[in-house]
Amino acid sequence: MADSASNPIDGPKPRRWTVFPAAFLLLALAVVVLYTSRNALLSPLALVVVAAIGLAALLLQLRLRKDLGKPVRAPLWLNFAGLIFALAAVFSDVLRLNTSGVYITALGAVFCFGISGVFVLHRLRQKRPH
Repeated sequence: MADSASNPIDGPKPRRWTVFPAAFLLLALAVVVLYTSRNALLSPLALVVVAAIGLAALLLQLRLRKDLGKPVRAPLWLNFAGLIFALAAVFSDVLRLNTSGVYITALGAVFCFGISGVFVLHRLRQKRPH
């Protein structure tokens, strides 16, 4: 009988289907950085875009991982609050927010997306066998 280490078919499954979406999100982030002027990257909306791409990458990795027993979910209310903050930052002209209001809404979105990512990563670390 051959052990599973000598049989490549029984080994770990290829992770190419998780690499492609991650590469696509990295490409999206590169496009945002490359084709945005320096002054635009200093805006609060750039922070929101980068935070949203990062959270999307994390959630996509969770969706594509098959080795998790019970699915790990991001807090829906926190993502919803981040989405509301992000939309308020994007439509700050329509909402007639002053400069500090734009910064507060953009940083609120980044904070919500960041905390949501921390919750997900913390739950993933709890599930990992030691």
